[in-house]
Amino acid sequence: MRNGIVLFTSDRGITPAVLGKAAEERGFDTIYVPEHTHIPVKRTAAHPGTGDESLPDDRYLRTLDPWISLATVAQATSRIKLSTAVSLPVESDPITLAKAIATLDHLSGGRVEIGAGFGWNTDELADHNVPAERRRTVLREYVEAMRALWTQEEASYSGDYVSFGPSWAYPKPAKHIPLIIGAGGGPKTFEWIARNADGWMTTPTQRDISAHIEALKVAWANAGREGQPEIRILIAFKPNPEDLMAWASAGATELIWGVPDKQPDEVIASLDRLASRLGLSGT
Repeated sequence: MRNGIVLFTSDRGITPAVLGKAAEERGFDTIYVPEHTHIPVKRTAAHPGTGDESLPDDRYLRTLDPWISLATVAQATSRIKLSTAVSLPVESDPITLAKAIATLDHLSGGRVEIGAGFGWNTDELADHNVPAERRRTVLREYVEAMRALWTQEEASYSGDYVSFGPSWAYPKPAKHIPLIIGAGGGPKTFEWIARNADGWMTTPTQRDISAHIEALKVAWANAGREGQPEIRILIAFKPNPEDLMAWASAGATELIWGVPDKQPDEVIASLDRLASRLGLSGT
C-alpha cells in the first residue's frame, strides 16, 4: 500500500509547501489538503463527528484554498502526488475549476488527483445555490462537464446545473485525473462511485472498512467497470498490524495519515517518527 499524508491546512502552523517537500523527501506518495470556502455562523447541518451543529475545532473556519495550496507544493516538489481530502467541487464554477485543476496538473507534470466530497455542510452548500437534496446530481454534472473540458477539442455540456456550448479549453491534463470520493460507505455512495468515480476514501467515522471494501467491489462489478476501485483509508484511529493486513488483503491501495497544523519543527519531527514506523526510505 502507498502512504499519503493529510494536512488540515490553516492560516497558522506549517505551510503546505514546507510539509510537501518534507513528505516527499521521506518517501510519502501523496499530500492531501481539505476545502471549505466558508463556514456559515448559523447552521442546522450536523457535523459527522460531533453529531450536531458544533464543530470539532476552529480549523474549519481557517482552511486555505486547496488548489493554491497544492500549487505551492508543486513548486517545491517533483514527485509527490497532489490531492484533496476532500474538496467540494460544487462550491466553484465548473468551467473555472476545470481550468484551475488542468493548469495545476500541467504545471506539476501530471501529479494531480481529486478527493471530493458531496458536502456534509448543507448550509455552506446553500450559500453556493446547491440544493442539499440534489448535491450528488450536481457533483455528477460537474464531473462530467469538467471531464468534457479536459478531454474534448470542442467541449460542450448540457445538464440541469451545468450547461455550455461548444468551447475550446486548454491546457488539457497530462492524463486521466483520478476522482476519489470521500464519503460514508453505503449502497448509494458505492453505486455513485461505481458509475462516476475511480475509488473511495473512508471518513474519520468509518470502522468496518473491510466489509465496505467488498461492498464497493460488488457495486463496481455490477456497473460493468474493469479492474478494481482505488481504496484510500483515512487513518482516524491507531490501526494494529491485523488491521493493516486485513485492509491490504481486501485491496486497499493507500493509507492516509494525518499531521497537525503546528509549527514546522514539531510537524517535521512527527513526520520523521511516522516515516520510521512505516519503514519509508526518503530521497
